[in-house]
Amino acid sequence: MGNTATGPGPGPRPGREPEQGPEQGPGHGPGPASGTGSGPDGPDPGLYGPASVTWQCHGDPMMWIAGIRALYLQALHPRAVRGVMENSDFRRDAWGRLMRTADFVGTLTYGTTEAAERAGGRVRAIHRRLSATDPATGRTFPVDDPELLLWIHCAQIDSFLHVLRRSGIVLTPAQADRYVDENRVNARLVGLDPAGVPADTAQLAAYFDTVRPELAAGPDALAVDDFLRGPPVHPLLVPGRNLLWRPLAGLAYGSLPGWAHQLYGRPAPSPRGVTRRLRLTGRVLRSIPAGLRWKLPPGHILKAMRRMGPASRPSPYTLRTSAAILDRPGRA
Repeated sequence: MGNTATGPGPGPRPGREPEQGPEQGPGHGPGPASGTGSGPDGPDPGLYGPASVTWQCHGDPMMWIAGIRALYLQALHPRAVRGVMENSDFRRDAWGRLMRTADFVGTLTYGTTEAAERAGGRVRAIHRRLSATDPATGRTFPVDDPELLLWIHCAQIDSFLHVLRRSGIVLTPAQADRYVDENRVNARLVGLDPAGVPADTAQLAAYFDTVRPELAAGPDALAVDDFLRGPPVHPLLVPGRNLLWRPLAGLAYGSLPGWAHQLYGRPAPSPRGVTRRLRLTGRVLRSIPAGLRWKLPPGHILKAMRRMGPASRPSPYTLRTSAAILDRPGRA
């Protein structure tokens, strides 16, 4: 969505991206010698690499529902959603926007270091040129305000982790902490100082406690809610939208925390019922052969496997056997 957040996160106040070379992140090796992702030390694992929790989890099909949940959550920040409303035409290009977001996450997770850095650079360059009007004060603000970027990042990472775990992906507490920590490299690429970004689940929860007083479901958030419940499609596709999209969007909304339901003003569904539906949906979507799912454009995972070899095939279930490795002391 847009870029915005209120209240500093754990640690130092986030600042804009320092003008220096890439930070060494999880799975971050030397940059590739060329666009092929190959170098003198072998194939480039990118910013995360197969040993990361992020690499193993981001290929799961429930990431689509997690992404919709993130949109619902992000819209509750008045300045964040205002930045989107004033600088994008998401109503008329909803599917294109969703695919571009998925492409960005896929590039950062499975692309080469060069490709990920280039994608981050494009996003930062776009955001530097944009501004919006604060709905409360009427003042103009830059959409790359670090507080706003932090909100967008935390809402996204919280949604990804929440939906994955609640739908049946088994992660130990240490692996969940590692996932949050690994994705500080993601925050760096959109312009944040990783030192000011939550590094584990406890810090992430503390951040939401801090920012909640600033959240509200104003007219912009309600417009996003209305849009997500019934995005415009060709008339011939309306039955398919009602049959497929609405239940998934409803499930994403149902997985929001109780305070978010209160802000939106709609009754919160039974948490047990939502969990059952998430697990059932996860089983159904994961029954589709991964090789078939991953052929959908832009095919980041298949490209990564060709680059890194078949042993790099992502599967969250491999984390059960590698917990002793991933949970060792020390984070990326």
